[in-house]
Amino acid sequence: MMTKFRIALYLWISLLIVSCTTTQTVVAPASSVTQSVFEKLASIENVVRLEKRKATSHFDENYEIWFEQPIDHSNPAKGTFLQKVYLGFEGNTLPVFVELQGYGIYTEKAGELANHYKANQLTIEHRYFNNSRPDVIDWNTLTVANAAKDQAAIISSIKNAIYPNAKFITTGISKGCQTTMAHRRYFPDNVDASVCYVGPLNYEREDPRVYSFLKNVGTAEERAKVQAFQELCFENRDALLQILKDTAKEKGMTWEFGEEKALDYSILEYSFAFWQWGAKVDNIPGRDATPEEIYKQLINVVGYGFFEEKSVEDLQPYFWAALTEQGIYGYETAPFKKYMGTDEVYKFEWAFPDGITKAYNLKPMQEIKSFLDTSAKKMLFIYGEYDAWSATAVELEKNADKREMYKFVKEKGDHTTRIKTFSPEDQKRIYAIIDSWLK
Repeated sequence: MMTKFRIALYLWISLLIVSCTTTQTVVAPASSVTQSVFEKLASIENVVRLEKRKATSHFDENYEIWFEQPIDHSNPAKGTFLQKVYLGFEGNTLPVFVELQGYGIYTEKAGELANHYKANQLTIEHRYFNNSRPDVIDWNTLTVANAAKDQAAIISSIKNAIYPNAKFITTGISKGCQTTMAHRRYFPDNVDASVCYVGPLNYEREDPRVYSFLKNVGTAEERAKVQAFQELCFENRDALLQILKDTAKEKGMTWEFGEEKALDYSILEYSFAFWQWGAKVDNIPGRDATPEEIYKQLINVVGYGFFEEKSVEDLQPYFWAALTEQGIYGYETAPFKKYMGTDEVYKFEWAFPDGITKAYNLKPMQEIKSFLDTSAKKMLFIYGEYDAWSATAVELEKNADKREMYKFVKEKGDHTTRIKTFSPEDQKRIYAIIDSWLK
């Protein structure tokens, strides 16, 4: 941790830099005037790097902050890493919407809630994504409990330094929704409320509810067209494989388990990705399609980013969390046995870091379920009806609204479902709930 001397020295140097590189002017020592946001942030004990950045969205000020965090909150001897945070500042009494990322931070702009309320936004990068990681990762320290402790420490520090009288609402999308649920389970009173978007709550590593969902989503005709396209891919497998190999050579792509397996996984992923991202049935090629047209449709829906080696490396923290605590899914091959010669479920064990495996621990997700069922308060969940991740969506107990627990499902919605995609009437209902939490 930084000593008080280092903090004071860092603050003095930072103020000098800011006064030279931005329009901010230091007119008097901090002790004789009200401290600026920059000075308050710099005074936080675990803040080791701080940069005032160009303002974005509606924010008056924008900051990049790096917090020093324990690699393992239960064992400080393991050392520390730096965790990236953005703060969009609009006013110290306005609400603070805390975007808990399930992955890295990819934008400084205001999200849906901060933009709607023209409020503050604190965005926290998840541990071990992008540059928020130690030089060497001890994968056993990537747990939902450690991540929740990261977030609680940051939120408490920012609240105490800048926003002692403001309302705080956490929010997250997809894996960020999982992150938000976990943070509230471990620290239920760290914030005032939460809004969670399209996040699964899996009870097994390969949660079988996904298979049931894919057999019932949409209409029978739509499901038949999706499966028929997958069969068409297998029937044209040799031609598609050659296109894949040519594309891989051109783009410098590789797959840990080889190109043939990569194609098989992509075809199996098609149905999940189709419903997750709201692909259009009318765009599915028919049996007279060329291999090039078939390949284009497959990749337009599935992409390369879930299996290709460099992408898997970037997503390694996601796969570790999914395979050890948060759950994922597998692929049923039985419908394609005549093409694949097997009916075994294809899984993601290959996505573990090299030389490391770990048994799945179902306890954390079960504890979140128990928390949501019995004691959680002031949480709102947003889902899309057709989103494949809705297969394992949160199910609220009867009378959960007595604890101000709510769930809204957009008809035929997909993984891009947000409050703004609902009808005006439903948007009004949703925002009335959030308004009540901000009073």
